[in-house]
Amino acid sequence: MKSQTLKVDNCNGAISRLALGTVQFGLPYGLSNRSGQPSYETSRDILACAIDGGVTCLDTAASYGESEAVLGRALAELGVASRVCVVTKGLALPNNLSPARADSLVEESVINSLRKLRLERLPFCFFHIEENFQYADSLQKLRDRGLVAEIGCSTTTPSGTQNVIASGLADAVQFPASVLDRRFTSPAVAGDACTRGMKVFGRSVYLQGLLLLSDTSTPPDLSDVIPVRRHLADLSDAAGMSLGELALRYVIGLGDLTSILIGVEAVGQMRENIAFAEKGPLPSDLMQEVIAVVPFLSPRILDPRCWAKQMLHTNKPGKVRDVGGIVDPALF
Repeated sequence: MKSQTLKVDNCNGAISRLALGTVQFGLPYGLSNRSGQPSYETSRDILACAIDGGVTCLDTAASYGESEAVLGRALAELGVASRVCVVTKGLALPNNLSPARADSLVEESVINSLRKLRLERLPFCFFHIEENFQYADSLQKLRDRGLVAEIGCSTTTPSGTQNVIASGLADAVQFPASVLDRRFTSPAVAGDACTRGMKVFGRSVYLQGLLLLSDTSTPPDLSDVIPVRRHLADLSDAAGMSLGELALRYVIGLGDLTSILIGVEAVGQMRENIAFAEKGPLPSDLMQEVIAVVPFLSPRILDPRCWAKQMLHTNKPGKVRDVGGIVDPALF
């Protein structure tokens, strides 16, 4: 059985319920990543496996290192560009830009993404940080010119997400959707967006691998997650499934999400996630048990931007880069 799809007019085919996040194609990414950035050949094989499994939605970003270029090359070599829907995100912008300067920078970012992805039009183009949605008019102009089909924003906070949804300017929104993160399900943020006819993309299912780390591998600053993770592991063991399967099927069970992003570093991981998704949502009783053991965790645990700040302040090694005074959005 292949991934379920939603027909969307601006895409070549349809948006699959499971989406492949491709930050790993361009950067060594994630807390649990021990293998580094995959080779081009491995990235191409992952993409081929995903498409064979019915995954037609691909997520990337201008700040994900070589990701857009790798994705564009692989789509061309595999001859499948006409079968997929690409979601990309522009470079982070500083605050207080003039309208003309914002127009120029946004257009430059979109043109570069089109070139790297080898596309004539971006099916979806988002701002990578919610603060940049103040420049939505710049993306709207490119949509009017036919360079972008639908616009939106990748967000990290419930308030920022709700502001994007309420603006009436976005066609889509992307925000965290993890078994560890209850901020976006109470109240149901996705339901509000769907009511307005927006597409909703959920990301961070495994929270950059934090959900799947061993206790001893968990950074001390994130140790508050350990007891919660143990409770979830007990539930998954009792249900006869892995913690990864429980996490993905929990998010599938939330409903109202157009597509759910997962990132992988190997073909085997891609096959595994497709198999998890094919099983559908968790049984309703298990969904309730999961909800009961997960408290409202601090953004210090849930928001990778906070991890970056902790690494900067404590001089710990990590993938922290400055992007015009903004913590690199590739971190989240």
